Amino acid sequence: MKFESENTEFKLQATDDLYKEIIAFANTDGGIVYIGIDNEENAVGLENVDKEYTRITNGIRDAIMPDVTMFVKYTLQDNGVVKIAVGEGSYKPYYLKSKGLKPGGVYVRQGTSSVPASSEKIRQMIKESDGDTFEEIRSLEQNLSFDCAQVIFNRYKVDFTKEKYRALGITDNSGDMYTNLALIISDQCRHTIKVAVFADEANTEFRDSREFCGSVFRQLDDTFNYLKLCNKTQATFKGLERIERQDYPDEAVREALLNAIVHRDYGFSGSIIINVNDREIEFISLGGLLPGLSTDDILSGISQPRNKKLAEIFYRLRLIESYGMGIRKIFNLYKDCAVLPRIEVTQNTFKIILPNMNNIISADKPVTEKLHLTAQKRKILEAAEYRGEITEADIKALLDVKDTRAYILMREMCDMGLMKQIGRGAEKKYVINY
Repeated sequence: MKFESENTEFKLQATDDLYKEIIAFANTDGGIVYIGIDNEENAVGLENVDKEYTRITNGIRDAIMPDVTMFVKYTLQDNGVVKIAVGEGSYKPYYLKSKGLKPGGVYVRQGTSSVPASSEKIRQMIKESDGDTFEEIRSLEQNLSFDCAQVIFNRYKVDFTKEKYRALGITDNSGDMYTNLALIISDQCRHTIKVAVFADEANTEFRDSREFCGSVFRQLDDTFNYLKLCNKTQATFKGLERIERQDYPDEAVREALLNAIVHRDYGFSGSIIINVNDREIEFISLGGLLPGLSTDDILSGISQPRNKKLAEIFYRLRLIESYGMGIRKIFNLYKDCAVLPRIEVTQNTFKIILPNMNNIISADKPVTEKLHLTAQKRKILEAAEYRGEITEADIKALLDVKDTRAYILMREMCDMGLMKQIGRGAEKKYVINY
């Protein structure tokens, strides 16, 4: 017989260690296990070969996940030795069913030994088998419960039986393993939302802070209810009529929160961050825009969901209407406001900022009150005063005008001495000149 090597393993008897050898070969480059050979490489054979052969084949079928049997070939040799040829599997990582997708259950071959795989190696194998789409990859955590999800699905009268899991994307194609999408909506979801309320506009002095965890459905409800407590209502009088206005439209807060949950990159471990002060509220989610998309595309209603199956679940539950509608709805709620919401994007973050409507209305703007300006120019001044600066692209969005009209308005306001241009080309912006 050959000596033990990276691709060859000898066993005197078929103990439970056999399964980790099969797993290691399937997770690496394949190999052969001989059962019935002693430590001196002598072929002593097995007693009651037929019984042992049946126990071996049944054990490998039942103890290892996913099903590895299609890559295993058995040969019963004349000398009573069982030869098990294991091919490299196509749906790695293979693991002990009793241990799960953890280093204690996943093995790889190193030299003449079968050793536990590191967590990073396990993630790498999953990614190579399942692809790069995070929500479709098998979850490392398989002990999941869906109590909160069941309540939400029942609330909206959508079927959430185990027979529907595969269609929803909660289990993989085999139907045996939970995906990362399942982890996100499960009670064990490890991602959170952090909300901080500040007493100053520089966001340095805390008033309060909360962290919401659990299923993303629970986080949605808990976070929205908390933000409603932060959303003050102010009253003014017009004659005898009492007019009440919230700091932020509830629908705008809801859409911004839904956008952060549905479109965030769950491959990052960090939390969604929501910062609230008396001037504005900002929603920061991990993951910038997908390649090929720009901020202008988002404002135009173009959307390419990062988590397509999660978005489909939210759509089935009627929590979102259709892709791309949320951002447009937010801007529409602010269409009569002097200051519009803002979107800021970096390589790894997406931020949407909602201005406090009552802060804008109550702000002291003595100059704009004294000047006899058109409604468009007054809006430009108010927005520039609130932001500190303004661009022609901002003016187009604020007034819903074309490039030429935005340029003419700014030329006229510069000629009036109200605005001053800074920079040229793509860097051009305007500031108040008084």
